[in-house]
Amino acid sequence: MAAPSLNESELRFLRALLRRKVRFMVVGLSAAALQGAPVVTQDVDLWFEDLGDPAIREALREVGAAYVPPSLLNPPMFAGGGVELFDIVLTLHGLGTFAEELGHCIEVPLGRHRLKVLGVERILASKRAANRTKDRLAIPVLEDSLSVQQVTGRGQTSP
Repeated sequence: MAAPSLNESELRFLRALLRRKVRFMVVGLSAAALQGAPVVTQDVDLWFEDLGDPAIREALREVGAAYVPPSLLNPPMFAGGGVELFDIVLTLHGLGTFAEELGHCIEVPLGRHRLKVLGVERILASKRAANRTKDRLAIPVLEDSLSVQQVTGRGQTSP
């Protein structure tokens, strides 16, 4: 898999979110890579149902990190504690609400927890809708990955 390798600090943060039952999912190319797509990305995009959920800040405190609110020039982000790899996603072009898209996730084991990962079909829909140059470059690879998943039965979404 070409997704960024997660170090122990990053895994601790994800586990802290999951233990607190924060509703979030991994999206973007890192989600596609977790499903076997041969893509490369430098970050892990996280989409939260409610960025104001106090459990997010509790998880950040547990790992020695903090939430940095958006400013005029910067989007919201995480800092310190080894969480710099994670980007906060506020919307995904061409997709439904967080609650609607949650039904299009697969679950990936993360220790005794299950990490919600947006399915390749929905990632592809978002890339097509965004239509940025970098998205257009990823589309053929995602289409091929989706075809392989359909033939092999891998990557089925869970309720």
